Amino acid sequence: MNQRKRWATVLSLPSRFRSGRRAMALPRNGPERGATLVEFAFIALMFLTMLFGIIEFSRALYAYHFVDNAAKTATRWAAVNGYSCDDDGTCNGTDGMNDGPVGPSNATLVQDYVRGLAPMGINPSEVTAVATWPVESTDPNCDSTSPSYIAANYPGCTVEVTVSYKFHFLFPFIHTGPITMSSSSEMIITH
Repeated sequence: MNQRKRWATVLSLPSRFRSGRRAMALPRNGPERGATLVEFAFIALMFLTMLFGIIEFSRALYAYHFVDNAAKTATRWAAVNGYSCDDDGTCNGTDGMNDGPVGPSNATLVQDYVRGLAPMGINPSEVTAVATWPVESTDPNCDSTSPSYIAANYPGCTVEVTVSYKFHFLFPFIHTGPITMSSSSEMIITH
């Protein structure tokens, strides 16, 4: 379009469309004035719900990652700190995987060890750890019904740790009660 035709088109418009900032503005109708505010309210509500949902899902994933990792770590700690770790003095609470409570593993020490693993954002009082020594070995030292039974946490026996955590949502419109997250791990005692 050449320059002359463009100016002819602009000059043929009413003056209210040619002046300054209002050159492209259209007149507003009375009933449509609040429509933008209502549309914004709907969009903002959906956006905030989605944002809070993402935050809660992320917190739940963080808590489950802790539960899973704590079960594996506590099982390894219990396997390294078996019945015979006092024999050579490695249950002193300072050496690598032997850090934590001092002495051979038992259910109370495993619970204390797991609660000590809780990072920021995880309430240690909501964490429970249950350590069991199931008889899954043919070793008579592990079977309490055997006459040669020594201890449940003897090397060659099995230890199983189940860690549970009660996760509470911050925003009650997602879920009202706590969700219990749980993870188990099992290992053969080596020491």
